[in-house]
Amino acid sequence: MEPGKENPLVLSWHDTAWLPALDPTNVMDYFSERSNPFYDRTCNNEIVKMQRLSPDQLNHMTGLEYVLLHAQEPILYVVRKQHRHSPTQVTPLADYYVLAGVVYQAPDLGSVINSRLLGAAHSLQGALHEALGYSRYHPSRGYWWNFKDTPAATTATTTPSATSSNAAGNTGASLFQRRRVDMLLAELAAKFPPEPPKPETADVKPAKAADKKQTRPAS
Repeated sequence: MEPGKENPLVLSWHDTAWLPALDPTNVMDYFSERSNPFYDRTCNNEIVKMQRLSPDQLNHMTGLEYVLLHAQEPILYVVRKQHRHSPTQVTPLADYYVLAGVVYQAPDLGSVINSRLLGAAHSLQGALHEALGYSRYHPSRGYWWNFKDTPAATTATTTPSATSSNAAGNTGASLFQRRRVDMLLAELAAKFPPEPPKPETADVKPAKAADKKQTRPAS
C-alpha cells in the first residue's frame, strides 16, 4: 500500500439507487460507477464502455480489466480485478464482493494470516501478564504459584504480614537455600581459586672445612 493512501480493506461503497435492481446483467455497470473507489477508470472495461463495444472484446485486449467471477443471486456477487496478457492467460490482482449491494475488497492471504497472528499474539500476551501476577518468591521457599482460588492463597491473605515474616525468620534454611548457597560458593571458588602453598626452604649450613679434611693415617 502506498504511503498516505487509505487501506482498501477498511473501505466500502454502495449506491442506494442501484440496490433494488441488482442482478448479474447489470452488476458490472454498478461496479463501474465513477464514485466507486475500487474501480480503476484506466481499465479496458472503461474503453469498451466508452466505445460501446461488446464485453466479449475484453478477451482480445491486454491490460487491466474487471470480470464477474461468481454470482449468487440476489445477495452476493464476486468481481475480480486481473491483468490480461493474452486471450488465455490472466494474472489475478484482487477480488471484490458485492454483498447486499455494498462493495468490499476481499482480503489477501497475507492480510488474513497477519490478522490471525496478531490476534493470537495479543491473547498470549494477556495470558502471560495474568500468569505473572500469580508468581511469588521468597528466599526460604523459592518460586511458587499463588492462585486466588487455592486454600494457600486464602490463608496467605488472612494471615498478617508481620506474623508470616516472623515465622519465615524462625524457620531453618531450606533445601532451596542450601543449594543456592552451595552454587554461589562454587562460582566464587571458580573465579577466585586459592593460591597454592609455597614450599618451605630449609636453611642448610655449609660444612666446616675441618670436617671436610680427612685424617692421614699414622706412619
